[in-house]
Amino acid sequence: MKAVILAGGYGTRISEESHLKPKPMIEIGGMPIIWHIMKIYSSYKINDFVICCGYKGEILRNYFESFDSEPWNIDLVDTGLDTMTGGRIKRIENKIDDTFCLTYGDGVSNVNIDDLISYHNTKQSLATLTAIHPPERFGVLDVSGDYVNKFHEKHRGESSWINGGFFVFEPQIFDYLQDGDSTVLERQPLETLALEKKLTAYKHNGFWHPMDTLRDKNHLQDLWINGKAQWKIW
Repeated sequence: MKAVILAGGYGTRISEESHLKPKPMIEIGGMPIIWHIMKIYSSYKINDFVICCGYKGEILRNYFESFDSEPWNIDLVDTGLDTMTGGRIKRIENKIDDTFCLTYGDGVSNVNIDDLISYHNTKQSLATLTAIHPPERFGVLDVSGDYVNKFHEKHRGESSWINGGFFVFEPQIFDYLQDGDSTVLERQPLETLALEKKLTAYKHNGFWHPMDTLRDKNHLQDLWINGKAQWKIW
């Protein structure tokens, strides 16, 4: 199985560092956060990666071209500078021929990938996202049973769920990405799948944290330094 990583955005909310490098290359514990994400997947024997590059993609390419310390097969694809998330996925359609994982290049978790994939297969779903409990600033998902019903912009209490990435998709997802580079995965494609009852939610009650801001980065760095990096499952 392949894991696709979205790594092409501008990272404007962490511009203190992203003006020099793409956000997935910002380091936690001396290694880029994308390396941490890949280590999570690799712990579950997923070692084939498609990395969707964009902003400062040459830095990612230069890093991985000289990288040989892991048993990884890495395919770096230029998916455009201003392409939206769904458009980036659409651009790598020719790299995918079976069920695949996908996540954002700026969030770490101790989600059990084996259980996530097994859940997806059991539900015979077209798409599964990992639902996590949000920090206050995130919008939330309306989840009924195993299915996503709709998306809300505001936080709805501690019982709320948000999209934490760590998706599993069937190749039919590409049929929902027909609007080219302007397609935002989290809008019409996922909302349509939700309406069609084809989007399931794998509920993860464990650790999850994004690296949206410098404060997030410093928090993750502190966890790593103090031996509390729960995403370090390798």
